[in-house]
Amino acid sequence: MAFESLSDRLSGIIKKVRGQAYLTEANMEDMLKEIRVALLEADVNFKVVKEFINTVKEKAIGQKVFNKVSPGQMIVKIVHDEIEELLGSDQCDLVFAPSGKPTIIMMCGLQGSGKTTTSGKLARLLKRKMAKKVLLVAGDVYRPAAIDQLCTLGKQIDVEVFTLGDKVSPVEISKRAVKKAYEEHYDVVIIDTAGRLQIDEKLMNELVDIEKAVSPQEILLLVDAMAGQEAVNVAKAFNEKLHLTGMVMSKLDGDSRGGAALSIKHLTGVPIKYIGVGEKIDDLEVFHPDRMADRILGMGDVVSLVETVSEEIDEKQAKKAVNKMMSGSFDLNDMLAQMEQINKLSMSKILKLIPGMPKISEEDQEKAQKQMKKTKAIINSMTLEERAHPEILRNSRKLRIASGSGTTSADINRLLNQFEEMKKMMKQMPSMMKSGKMPNFPNKK
Repeated sequence: MAFESLSDRLSGIIKKVRGQAYLTEANMEDMLKEIRVALLEADVNFKVVKEFINTVKEKAIGQKVFNKVSPGQMIVKIVHDEIEELLGSDQCDLVFAPSGKPTIIMMCGLQGSGKTTTSGKLARLLKRKMAKKVLLVAGDVYRPAAIDQLCTLGKQIDVEVFTLGDKVSPVEISKRAVKKAYEEHYDVVIIDTAGRLQIDEKLMNELVDIEKAVSPQEILLLVDAMAGQEAVNVAKAFNEKLHLTGMVMSKLDGDSRGGAALSIKHLTGVPIKYIGVGEKIDDLEVFHPDRMADRILGMGDVVSLVETVSEEIDEKQAKKAVNKMMSGSFDLNDMLAQMEQINKLSMSKILKLIPGMPKISEEDQEKAQKQMKKTKAIINSMTLEERAHPEILRNSRKLRIASGSGTTSADINRLLNQFEEMKKMMKQMPSMMKSGKMPNFPNKK
C-alpha cells in the first residue's frame, strides 16, 4: 500500500521527540533531517520537501507546549496539518451541471494508466452512491479492444455505453453522446478519451477539440501513483493544454511510495478528487486530504472505516445476529451468515483504517482466508438440523461432513470447540456488561 513505508518512518521519527520538555532548534534539527530523508525516499518532489521542512520548522520552533500537550503531540499536529495542506487541504467534490442538464466528465490520461477501467469505476460510484443515471461514452477509437472493454464494464455495472465504433471521430462521438444525454435525461456523461504511450501534439489537439465541442464540467486526469515524479510531469503537461479540474490517482493500493500524491496538488494547483485502491469495480474512493494525512501518520481512518462497513454490512442482519448472540441462541447457521458478511469486506483494507492496528503479513492474511474457507466448507456440508443442533454430531455424521468438505474429523472437532467457547463467552456478556467487566475470551490455540 502507498505511504506504508513513509508512515512507518514518520511514526518512528515522531516517537523520538516525545517526552521532551521544549521544542528548540537543537532538538528539532535531527528530526527534520530524518523527515526530509523519509519524504525524498517516498519520491516527494525536492522543491516540495524543502518548502515543507521550512514551514514545519518555522511553525514548530518556539511553540509553547500547552498543559497536557507534549512536544510530540504538538509536532504531530504541525506535521499533520502541513501534509494535509500538501494533499489539498479541503476535499474537492465534483462540479455538477444545473438541474435538468447532464454533467459532462472527460477522462484523460496516458495509455496504460487504467483510464477505461476507472471510467467504469466512476460510473459505478455515481450510480450506486448518488443514484445518478450515467452514460459511458467509448471515445477511445485507437486502442484495440478499448470499446469492447468499456462495453463489458458497462454490462457488469448495468450502465449504458454509447459507441459508434472505431470509424467515427472521437469529437463526433462525444457530441452525439451529449445530444443523447439531453434527449434521454441522463444525469452524467463520462467520456473515455484516447491515450498515448507518451504525450504528443495529436493527442492534445484531439482532447482540446473534444473540450471545445462538449464544454465539460469536469476534466479529470488519471495519473499512475506507481509512476512517481513522472506522474507530476504528465499532470503539468496535460494542465498546460486542458482546463483540468481534478486528478484521479490510480494504483494507490500498489507498492508505490506515494510521493506523487504529496507533490502533484502543490506543483500543479489541480486537486486530487478520487483515488483507485484496488482492481475491483468498487475500488474507487473519494479523496479526503485530512483522512489521508491521518493514514500517513499512522492514525488510521475511523470515518472511512465506518463508511466502508456500513455500506457492506446488512444492518438488520447484524442486529439480529447480535441479539441471538446475547441471548445464547446463536447457532452454526448464524456463524455462517456472519462469515458471509465479513467476506464482503477486504480485511487488509479494513485493518489499515483502524488506529493503532499492527500490520498483518500477506502470509497471515492468506492463512486466515484459508481457515475461513475451510470453516464455510464444513458448515455447508452439514444439514440444517446439524447446524441448528451441533450437539447431535457423532462420529458417523462427522465422517460424512469431513468427506463432503474435504477436511478431517479433527478440523470439525476444532470448529465445534471454538463454537462452544464462543457461545459461553456470549452468555457471559449481558451480566458482565452490567457489572462493567469483560468476559474471559477463549485462548488462541
